[in-house]
Amino acid sequence: MPVFNEETFVGEIIKRVVAVKISGIKKELIIVNDGSTDRTKKLLDKLARKKVAGVDIKIFHKRNGGKGSAIRRGLAEVTGDIVIIQDADLEYDPNDYHLMIKPILDGEADVVYGSRFMGDRPHRVLFFWHMVANNCLTLISNIFTNLNLTDMETGYKMFTAEVAKKIKIRESSFGMEPEFTAKIAKMKCRVYEVGISYHGRNYEQGKKITWKDGVWALWCVVRYNLFD
Repeated sequence: MPVFNEETFVGEIIKRVVAVKISGIKKELIIVNDGSTDRTKKLLDKLARKKVAGVDIKIFHKRNGGKGSAIRRGLAEVTGDIVIIQDADLEYDPNDYHLMIKPILDGEADVVYGSRFMGDRPHRVLFFWHMVANNCLTLISNIFTNLNLTDMETGYKMFTAEVAKKIKIRESSFGMEPEFTAKIAKMKCRVYEVGISYHGRNYEQGKKITWKDGVWALWCVVRYNLFD
C-alpha cells in the first residue's frame, strides 16, 4: 500500500483491507509512507509493526519519490505468495479481492488486472477526458504488447510472488503502470482481467494524477516496450 498525504482515508482503507476474509489465505499488509507531509506518518506510527485481526502490518517510511518508488520499496518486503497493489485513497474496494484472486488460485493466471471499464460493478461517473486518455494509453500499450486489456492504467494489479521477484520496476512515478505492463508481456505472463468497482475521487478530494502524468505514461509505453 503506497501512501502519500492520505490522513483522511488511510485509517479507513486499513480497516477495509483487514476486514476482507478469504478462506485459507493469511494476509500481510505492507504500507510504505512516501514522505507524507500531513498527519499520515503519525497515524501510521500508532499501528507500527502490530498484528490487527490476524493481519501482519508492516510500516515503512521513506523520502517522497513517487508511487513507483513506494511500490518498489514494498515489493522488497513481500513474503507471501500473492501480491496486490492497494492504493490508500478508497478509490478501489478491497471486497474485490475475491474476484481478482480466483484466476490465480485456479492456476490460470500469473497476473490479474482489475478493470474499471468492464463488468457490472458500480463505478462513479467522473472526468470524461481522463477516460479518453486512459483508453488511448491502453490502446497504444496493447499495440506494443499485443495484449487486449481494457484498463492498462488501473491501480489494481494482483500477481504471484514469482512475478514480484522477477520484475524490476525502474519508474518512480505513475509511469510504473505502463512499465509493469510492458515487462509482464515480455515475460509471457498469463494475464487475466476482471471487472471491479471504482469509487473515483475529484481533485478537491485529493486526486493526484494530472495530464503531465499521462504524457509521461505515453513515453513509458514506448520506452519499456522498445528500448528497455
